Amino acid sequence: MNRPVPPPTDDELHAWVDGQLAPDRHGAVEDAIARDPAVAARIASWHTQRDALRRLHGELLDAPVPEALMGALDRNQPRHAQRGAWMRLGGMAAGLLLAFAAGWLGNAQWSAPRGGAQQQQLARAAALREFVHDASIAHAVYTPEKRHPVEVTAAEQQHLVQWLSKRLDRPLKVPDFSAQGYTLVGGRLLPGETGARAQFMFEDAAGERVTLYVGTLDANAAGAIAARETAFRFASEGPVPSFYWVDQGFGYAIAGKLPHDLLLKLATLAYRDLS
Repeated sequence: MNRPVPPPTDDELHAWVDGQLAPDRHGAVEDAIARDPAVAARIASWHTQRDALRRLHGELLDAPVPEALMGALDRNQPRHAQRGAWMRLGGMAAGLLLAFAAGWLGNAQWSAPRGGAQQQQLARAAALREFVHDASIAHAVYTPEKRHPVEVTAAEQQHLVQWLSKRLDRPLKVPDFSAQGYTLVGGRLLPGETGARAQFMFEDAAGERVTLYVGTLDANAAGAIAARETAFRFASEGPVPSFYWVDQGFGYAIAGKLPHDLLLKLATLAYRDLS
């Protein structure tokens, strides 16, 4: 007889956000996110805090650690042990230490020069990571809903598209997934780091849902992202996987707990209809 899998603790949820959770507990956390909107909301909040710290002080991650700060870790340890302790810091603890370090460094006027190309690469990676992560979290939060999965239903599709197009300041369309057995449930407006974003939800006859998440990427990273970067990329971070692409600074992500090949087919159909 199989023992029931215990629900994740707060420590495990924090470890999952920080990428420190044991692999055998990933399923329990992902199941909790999918089943409990409150857990999903907490995870989203922690991710937002973590990403905000990384965006605020991301330029420090690759720069040398000041000697004074290294000594502050443990003045009684030899230098090689201090560096090992720094490298072992992870997740939220590292983020808090980094925030403390940033304040100290600001007073000390410590800085590390970075080339323009390197800065563009960092901005581009951060913008895409944040966008895809938000798409995954939005899917996990809203697809389990039975009564209110969307703000505007498919019965008002024309109004839905007009409303979201106006809020995102770009003409939008609803892709046709009927060839794969998916029909539109509806959609909703969501907040993003750089303005409004939209989520369209689809489901098949068995009630399996998939979402299309769209929105403008960080304006500061727009110059670092090619005018037309349409190659699909697969992302497995977050509660659900997704295929995403960028077209003229506008991001698209198809997210769902679907087989890899089916998710790619839906992404291909969406790109064909939306481009």
